[in-house]
Amino acid sequence: MSSHRQSKKRRYVTWGVAGAAVVAGAGLAAQSSMAATTWPAQKTYTGRAFDTCAAPSLSAMKAWHGGLYGAAAVYVGGKNRGCSQPNLTASWVKSVSAVGWKLIPLYVGAQPPCQSGSNPEKLTASTAASLGATDGADAVAKASALGMKAGSPIYLDMEAYDITNKACNDAVLTYVRAFDKTLRTKTYRAGFYGFTSSSAKAIANATNKTDLPGNLWYALWDKQNTTTADWPFGATQYTDHSRGHQYLVNSKESRNGYTITVDRDAWDGPVAITG
Repeated sequence: MSSHRQSKKRRYVTWGVAGAAVVAGAGLAAQSSMAATTWPAQKTYTGRAFDTCAAPSLSAMKAWHGGLYGAAAVYVGGKNRGCSQPNLTASWVKSVSAVGWKLIPLYVGAQPPCQSGSNPEKLTASTAASLGATDGADAVAKASALGMKAGSPIYLDMEAYDITNKACNDAVLTYVRAFDKTLRTKTYRAGFYGFTSSSAKAIANATNKTDLPGNLWYALWDKQNTTTADWPFGATQYTDHSRGHQYLVNSKESRNGYTITVDRDAWDGPVAITG
């Protein structure tokens, strides 16, 4: 996200090309398709969060704790993940959780066939279903290895693309459904990161909600720390602690001697179950 996957300038360009922000959406968000009794209790967090390309050092996380943020997003895997993660280990997850941080697992899976630029992994109409299942299983394996337990959410990062390209959009939805279905069979909750003008819009406005994510993290860089006042889709969608909002990107911030460039998020949704 922001410079994590593309430069800020490039992301603003692709965001604008993909279309104007939608004002309202229709339909209810797809939630877990399995019986509630089979699931661990959901762990949620409401407050400010940040995401950054590489997980900060444990020292930095300790220095930053108790300030503006209470949660941090971490890139647990995916062939399109933009940064190496030397700090992101099971020990790190355990330690920062003990400090009091809530963690938001993010997986950068295959990207759309109509997306500009090159990616190590792109889906096609013919590979969307199989790639979605494979990547979903890999996402669970990566999160589990880090100590993020069953019942945790995993947010699939889908960057901006032309959702008016029906063949491309259909392929993306096939991929997302396969990814989410795999997560749920392994008792992990499905989340999705995308842009209000494109990838998130495609999910929120899909007529068929089968196997789509139950939690939506929307990128809308309006500098508003809210998940409600600027919510761009239907009012009944993604309620009951199911939203995240990336509202500011590439913010260089210093706290207690540690400087990190982060994206700011307003959060009211599930976070990883650790410990």
